[in-house]
Amino acid sequence: MKWLPDLVLLSDSHGDWEEYVETLYQYFCTDFVKSTPRYQGKKVVLSHQPRILGKEATFWHLISGGEVEEDRIPDLRRCERICWPKPIIENANKEVCIKVWENTRKKGKRVCLWFEEVDYLIILAIRKGYFMLITAYLVEQSHRKRKLQKEYEQYIGTKKS
Repeated sequence: MKWLPDLVLLSDSHGDWEEYVETLYQYFCTDFVKSTPRYQGKKVVLSHQPRILGKEATFWHLISGGEVEEDRIPDLRRCERICWPKPIIENANKEVCIKVWENTRKKGKRVCLWFEEVDYLIILAIRKGYFMLITAYLVEQSHRKRKLQKEYEQYIGTKKS
């Protein structure tokens, strides 16, 4: 996986959380604000609203977790992998072992990109003519991995029918 960037560690910012967030944000901007990744030939865009502390909502979804938007908690594992979404998105249709499937959630159709080898999942919303990056995170719990595998197998099964 020479194409997968190194982790961005808090220690790289001398343990300074504010400096670390700014460093993460610069990587995020390079990959998603100043450039536009493509998946299946279509643009992958961001949700710019709401802006929280002057940064796009999608940025916060990439570095924090939680169900309630206002109560999301920073997640160091997510932070460290800030540079992973773009190359995984761009390599998902190449000869890389990334499991890809569609599902439907409350807010519509999604594409799941699961790079199982490194336990990393990216969620894209399907829009007319483009995709929207929703979130990405490390899949650490075995029950979650089983659920994803089952979802993937069911999707593949419906495609073969």
